[in-house]
Order: sequence, then structure tokens, then C-alpha cells
Amino acid sequence: MISVLSEVYINFLILLRYKRITILIMKKVLITAIALTLSMSAMTSCKDAKDKAKEATEEAAETLDEAGEDLKEAADDAKDAMKEAGEEAKDAMEEAGEEAKEMGEKALDSIKKAGEETMDAAKDAGEDMKDAAKKAIDSI
Repeated sequence: MISVLSEVYINFLILLRYKRITILIMKKVLITAIALTLSMSAMTSCKDAKDKAKEATEEAAETLDEAGEDLKEAADDAKDAMKEAGEEAKDAMEEAGEEAKEMGEKALDSIKKAGEETMDAAKDAGEDMKDAAKKAIDSI
């Protein structure tokens, strides 16, 4: 009977040892599972942050592209406006040149007419003086 009791006792100690080993293993498994869960959570958070950063970068790139296109359009509009202003200035200068030419021609005509009138008046005065001189000579 003592041998049976000693066997039971030994079996009990073995079971107790296995139970402790099992508890230790369970603790390790539980700790590992918790660590794995935390690392997966961190990875998910990092992935989310990476995705959000990628989206923000893409949005910023799109915004910069749109701003670049808007600046290009504004520059093209300014270029067109400057071109139109240049053409209008050129037309105005041509018109002013034509008006100045017409005014010059009118002034030249007026001077020519005044010169002719002066010449006619000088001729008339010369003839009047000639007649007066003749009368003066005849009266002497």
C-alpha cells in the first residue's frame, strides 16, 4: 500500500508540476497574445497614419497643380491684355500720326495761301506805288 500511496503521491506531484508548467505556458501565451495584439494595433495605427499622410500629400499635390494652372491662366490673360493694350496704343499712335499729318498739311496750305495773299497784296501795293510815282512824275 505504501508503494501505491507513493505512486499516487508521485503522480500527484507530476500533475502538479505539469499544472504549474501549464500555468507558466498559459501566462507566456497570454503575454505573447497581448504583445501581438498591441503590436498589431500599433501597425494598424501606423498604416492608418501612413494612408492619411499619403492622402494629404496627394491632395497637396493636386492643389499645387491647380494653383500652377491658375497662375498660368492668369499669366496668359495678362499677356493677352498687354498685347491688346499694345495694339490699341499702336492704333492710337497711327491715328494721332494721321491727324498730325492732316494738321500739318492744313497748316502748310494756310501758310501757302497766306504767302499768296501777301504776294498779291505786295503786287497791288507795288502797282499802287508805281501809279503814285507816275502821277507824281506827271504832275511835275
